[in-house]
Amino acid sequence: MPLLPPLETPRIDRHRGVLSARAAAQLDAVLAIVPETAEQGLLAALPEGERWQHLHARSKPRAGTVRSTTLANARQTLAVLGYVRTQASAFERLLVAGRMLKEVASREVESLALVAPAASASPELSLDALLSAALAQAFTLPDFRSARGAPKRIRRIVLAGATVPDLDHCVAAARGNNLARWLTALPPNELDAPAYRRAIAQLARRHGLAMRWLDERALKRLGANAFLAVSAGNARRVAGIAHLRYRPPRARAARPDLALVGKGILFDTGGVNLKPHRAMLDMHTDMAGSAVALATLVALAELRAPLAADAWLAITENRIGPTAYRPQEVVRAANGVTIQVVHTDAEGRMVLADTLALAARTRPRFMLDFATLTGACVYALTERMSGVFCNRPQLAELLVAAGRASGERVWSFPLDEDFDTDIESKVADVLQCAVDGKGDHILATRFLSRFVPADIPWAHVDLSSATRSGGLAHINTDVTGFGVRFALEAILRQRILERLEERR
Repeated sequence: MPLLPPLETPRIDRHRGVLSARAAAQLDAVLAIVPETAEQGLLAALPEGERWQHLHARSKPRAGTVRSTTLANARQTLAVLGYVRTQASAFERLLVAGRMLKEVASREVESLALVAPAASASPELSLDALLSAALAQAFTLPDFRSARGAPKRIRRIVLAGATVPDLDHCVAAARGNNLARWLTALPPNELDAPAYRRAIAQLARRHGLAMRWLDERALKRLGANAFLAVSAGNARRVAGIAHLRYRPPRARAARPDLALVGKGILFDTGGVNLKPHRAMLDMHTDMAGSAVALATLVALAELRAPLAADAWLAITENRIGPTAYRPQEVVRAANGVTIQVVHTDAEGRMVLADTLALAARTRPRFMLDFATLTGACVYALTERMSGVFCNRPQLAELLVAAGRASGERVWSFPLDEDFDTDIESKVADVLQCAVDGKGDHILATRFLSRFVPADIPWAHVDLSSATRSGGLAHINTDVTGFGVRFALEAILRQRILERLEERR
């Protein structure tokens, strides 16, 4: 099994105007999104319009539902109809699109058309949702079953209609999501630290990124003792922080506009404070934050984004053993802040502390970190949304708006200074965490704020949506890849860097 996913994506063709019955007969499926208030006339323009009208007339349409039939051609082309509210949100459109593609999956189709009639509300947004769902469905996660044949997958997508979404952005976001899902789904014996380092190096070569690997000796020289406390329990000295740099063509700026930071705990036992079985079972996915940061940087490079961006990935395991760190140890982080260890299963904030501090030395205009950091955030939001914390009020507004627009929704939590009284230490500058778990997602972020200079705009995303049973929105796998679509929306479409400058 390769460390990186296959490069190919389905061929995408444009079909301007109405999709004819003859054209549909060459395809395995046709998918159409319409408003729940659609009149019969809207469906008449679809291939074999009467079939769609009969399908529509079966029962009263309801937003969020999907129904299907087959067209009367020799191929028996599958016809899938999805309904959305007239003013549907991006999430609602993606959710319906995901359900439609799930309907298609049972037929193992290889070619399909995506349609959002021009007379329907926001057809471009509906096509964007359908295309995103199709590109996700076309992608296969790592599968190690020996007796399984190669499954059929979507190889050709036809976009029918006068208006289409921004294809370059949509494809880059989908490829980034697929990359994040692939890496997060890999078993821990396949994606250990050396393998992850090789995968990152391969991506760097492929996309023209500069890369350096800060191994444990380099981190010791840099004073990154919070990271090294966590990595001390590993059997081999293979942990490190990967630093990647993307610079647009002809760019000369040394200072990055953007620093993406990701937690890459490749397997989390909890350490000395050992997790129970159920809590430990899926801890190979605890590196999802690093996968999102990496995939976002790759997508920016693919799009040749006009900004300088870095990614900093904290890569280690959190193991139990004779050299593992222990509660009540006091360690000094790279920026000089001393930390009193309370619980070894709060390792994510330890590795992020040094990674944020090192990234901050480059003085980026904006720092954005991703981490599957706390169970408290999952309890607060479930896995449907992720939590966002910002050191600027205007930043929170912009990121929540980006979540709404992308369909990867985030909820802003408070970050007031008075929470610091819960992590005051009598022997160090700060407690790693409180003894009890209440508000841990807030306290964890207050802890992380000690390692980001106050003059750098910074946001932390607690990825409570990294995994969800049955998937989320248009993603039909338990590993969701949540974060890439959100980040690209914030950076490129919402122009968060420029808007932060405007509001200074």
